[in-house]
Amino acid sequence: MADRDPMLSTSHSFYDVARHGILQVAGEDRYGRRVVTFSCCRMPPSHELNHQRLLEYLKFTLDQHVEHDYTIVYFHYGLNSRNKPSLSWLQSAYKEFDRKYKKNLKALYVVHPTSFIKVLWNLFRPLISHKFGKKVTYFSYLSELREHLQCEQLPIPPEVLRYDEKLRSLQEGRPPPPTKTPPPRPPLPTQQFGVSLQYLKEKNQGELIPPVLRLTVTYLRENGLHTEGLFRRSASAQTVRQVQRLLDQGKPVNFDDYGDIHVPAVILKTFLRELPQPLLTFEAYERVMGITNVESSLRVTHCRQILRSLPEHNYAVLRYLMAFLHAVSQESILNKMNSSNLACVFGLNLIWPSQGTSSLSALLPLNLFTELLIEYYETIFSAHEAPGERGPGMADAGGQGSHHIRGCGGTDPPQPSPGLSGLRVP
Repeated sequence: MADRDPMLSTSHSFYDVARHGILQVAGEDRYGRRVVTFSCCRMPPSHELNHQRLLEYLKFTLDQHVEHDYTIVYFHYGLNSRNKPSLSWLQSAYKEFDRKYKKNLKALYVVHPTSFIKVLWNLFRPLISHKFGKKVTYFSYLSELREHLQCEQLPIPPEVLRYDEKLRSLQEGRPPPPTKTPPPRPPLPTQQFGVSLQYLKEKNQGELIPPVLRLTVTYLRENGLHTEGLFRRSASAQTVRQVQRLLDQGKPVNFDDYGDIHVPAVILKTFLRELPQPLLTFEAYERVMGITNVESSLRVTHCRQILRSLPEHNYAVLRYLMAFLHAVSQESILNKMNSSNLACVFGLNLIWPSQGTSSLSALLPLNLFTELLIEYYETIFSAHEAPGERGPGMADAGGQGSHHIRGCGGTDPPQPSPGLSGLRVP
């Protein structure tokens, strides 16, 4: 937010990113080196932040200091499934920082690392030189960071300070400090985002399909099926927030007014991501994660069995969404969005665990499950397989479950391949 830096002007060339206060230059370490901090807890949801602009702003900031020795402090707390950039973005970001940036970087301090950081380190190990790796130091507590830096000079976010106090309390066996949370505010009668499907149904005369979902899907069916990279491209964060605000206020929205087909696409993903409970429900999470343990020829059957346990309302909404995504995949020669690519985009928006965030290891089964829903929509959502009804077995689905699940890195049209062996994470 703009108030993080009172000197920040709206005319700043990177005001759209800088206003969040993610990146700050403040103070010096004990060796007199300039310190740059990166605070994940200040990163807004991905649909509100252009990660390419964030990368450009990071380079713009470092360009002013890389001629001299400098230090980076990375506060990891606050990174979650809603604001986390993609692995492909992280990989391209590392490659963007050539020797000019790495030469005078003397230390990279990672504060409050998690298992995500360790997994990420293993994935990127082939790209990271031994010399650069020696510059990375992990600190589990701020007290360890204080041995190297004058922390009173650093703009440490209050959220990080509270998290550190909680960790120290747990380590010492003390009860964690009470968290102050404001009382929940009742949603507006016209609220569309961040409310349950049941709430939307009650406010829309019993209509099962939420208005935002019907509005965006209808528009994209009519205007976006041939758009290359549909759902992969970002849209103006300011425009997305404006449309969200209008919809929450119950005001009409005409996507033609914005001249960008990616606006309704982002709005659709945002709606799913902000549901209080995922569309596939928390209860189905473990069963979805188990899809990779099911024999290839029986995976379509497994999907149908999981969907039969969904509440009727969730099933109806999921079926409506998958019918549309199946139609998108049928035009993949033009839009370059086959079922695999769509699964990489929508998987994390359909289900997440009730506690914490989805791990990297969850991507494979999550994307596999989503791809099957899209690819075999007509089989999985056949009429006799509605929730609560028992349909005939699908052991003869055979070849329907034996295709190869492609990676998320590209937008190539479907290619025939033997065997459903796994998903390649870029």
